Amino acid sequence: MVKHSDVLKTLSDLVRINSINPEWNGPGESGVVEYLAEFFTQAGIEVYEEEVLPGRSNLLARVQGKDSSKSVLLEAHMDVVSVDAMTIPPFDPVIKDGKLFGRGSCDTKAGLATMMEAMRAIHASGDLPPCDIWLAAVVDEEHAFRGVVAAIDWFKARGIQLDCAVVAEPTGLGLVTTNKGVLRWRIETTGVAAHSSKPHLGDNAISTMAKLISQLDGFHEGLAEKSHPLVGPATCNVGTIEGGDQVNFVPDRCVIKLDRRMLPGEKAEEVLESYQKMIASFPAGKVTVHPADLSDEAMETPPDAEVVRAASRQLESMGLDGTIQGVPFGCDATKLSRAGVPAIIFGPGSIDQAHAAIEWVDVKEVELAFDFLHGFLLNYEV
Repeated sequence: MVKHSDVLKTLSDLVRINSINPEWNGPGESGVVEYLAEFFTQAGIEVYEEEVLPGRSNLLARVQGKDSSKSVLLEAHMDVVSVDAMTIPPFDPVIKDGKLFGRGSCDTKAGLATMMEAMRAIHASGDLPPCDIWLAAVVDEEHAFRGVVAAIDWFKARGIQLDCAVVAEPTGLGLVTTNKGVLRWRIETTGVAAHSSKPHLGDNAISTMAKLISQLDGFHEGLAEKSHPLVGPATCNVGTIEGGDQVNFVPDRCVIKLDRRMLPGEKAEEVLESYQKMIASFPAGKVTVHPADLSDEAMETPPDAEVVRAASRQLESMGLDGTIQGVPFGCDATKLSRAGVPAIIFGPGSIDQAHAAIEWVDVKEVELAFDFLHGFLLNYEV
């Protein structure tokens, strides 16, 4: 029988492995893949590797159930974000005051460790779970979600029916059925360059952008008029601005990047169209709304879905809160949901510690997350 100390050891091992996404000049997930392959092979569990990007592979593992025509998917990402702003050693998993510290400890190697150990415990017991249990440990969640998309294609190509999914993210052991979508794009203003000593000969693109941003602020205040009961209102943030070449030029170009968090039911195309209408008050050709750089619409799993009901029952049996919740952040669950797989988001830790200068996860929550998964997987029947 797997002990809580085993879960914490596995989590510590994972944190020691540098798996910073290559987008932030890291080595990627190969070290974690190697560790997981050895972990499952030693446990006698089927394991597969599937290359997604050069040198970057998803790892998939299966514990057979009584009915192999049905499957539960456990999904977690292996990559982590940059450590440049961290004020603690990022890959030294110290346990102190009931917390385990290190990059990825919260987001989301704690969730991954609990999934690994729950599968190992069930397999070692010799008791078949009701249906097959699959784990997909995926690449690239912290950048472009290419790992989960490849995993969905992998299962489809093999005719494997995924009846539900539990996606590991830091929810504080909350049962999350709804999360906001995210839309990121650029808006550009165009002007006419001139010498700064005669600015009247030019058309200042930064000045135009300043007027546009002021208009955007008012437009975004209106988002609060519509609110979702679990995730609240939609939001939008102007995250970056770039314009001009040097101080003695009238700038002929300025670009902002926006991050819009979408509610369930909102469509990316309709959101972008609303911004197109908003800029109609500006002279033709001066403002351009570019196509989306990233589009990931929201997820909302119905409260009566069996995965939600089973998770709620398991949490309540442990004396924990089994009511459904929502979160504002995006994750791999939305892609699974759009592929027809009812998904919940669940894991130890708080999103407030994810990506932080001092990242940590509560040890007790890690232990409870393992207990939840172990019970859920043994009792879930499609």
